[in-house]
Amino acid sequence: MTDSQVSEQPRSTDRTPVPWRQVPRLLVSRRWVLVSLLVVAGVILLAWLGFWQLDRLAQRQARNAELVRQLSAAPLDLNRATLPDDLTTLRDRSVIVNGRFDYGQQLLLTQQSWQGRPGAHLITPLILNGGGRAVLVDRGWIPAEEVRQADLTSFAESRVGSVNGVIQLTQTLPGGRSVVPDAPQKTWYRVDIEAIEAQMPYELLPVYVQQTPEGGGNGRGELPYRAEPEYDLSDGPHLGYALQWFAFAIMLAVGYVYYVARRSRATLALVKE
Repeated sequence: MTDSQVSEQPRSTDRTPVPWRQVPRLLVSRRWVLVSLLVVAGVILLAWLGFWQLDRLAQRQARNAELVRQLSAAPLDLNRATLPDDLTTLRDRSVIVNGRFDYGQQLLLTQQSWQGRPGAHLITPLILNGGGRAVLVDRGWIPAEEVRQADLTSFAESRVGSVNGVIQLTQTLPGGRSVVPDAPQKTWYRVDIEAIEAQMPYELLPVYVQQTPEGGGNGRGELPYRAEPEYDLSDGPHLGYALQWFAFAIMLAVGYVYYVARRSRATLALVKE
């Protein structure tokens, strides 16, 4: 047979595209059924991850709405207010409290930075007017070189009266556990109110106050430095992640159907028989 005769031979029909109406039969054929089940499971998983991200988006939006409500509420007077059973409803609530600082019971919250500089936060009990109870106040940041001083009373403030700030919740170990040290200590890694109360001569409120700069200042004047709390009220990356998972699910489903259609010309002939 000459080369010209070979070139005139009809081409194989193996390259003929499979009609799309036959694809559903191919997907459940003996050759592809197990793979199809795995692909369906994968599509369901990817879609579930997309809906999970949408659920996280809704949760974040709800938290943002609650935070906006807290920030816009009138300051709570800690001297008069009765704290609710659910203290989480007070997180980031603006407060005002009157009393006097007990500088002899000050603590250091270590491993705290300010504009990239190492240091600590100064935690001082504020004895409420009337006595008998106190609240811990995070008065701000001091640099590491000042932390090494044995006497923290040098940071005493002459002003006596009200303290403005926001409420923060106790910081415990995972599971809500508090570990009370065997002996009183000045250095702490978290504001664990229950553990700190064990070394105080008075009862502590179950929340503490993060003091804010008076008069809207930036807190860069005198030690300890204080700054207004920063809040992220964005929706975060959840919507983008959800769209990605949904896109992956569509790509997997469409890609698999296309792959089966391209690879199953011979299978189609067997199915028709």
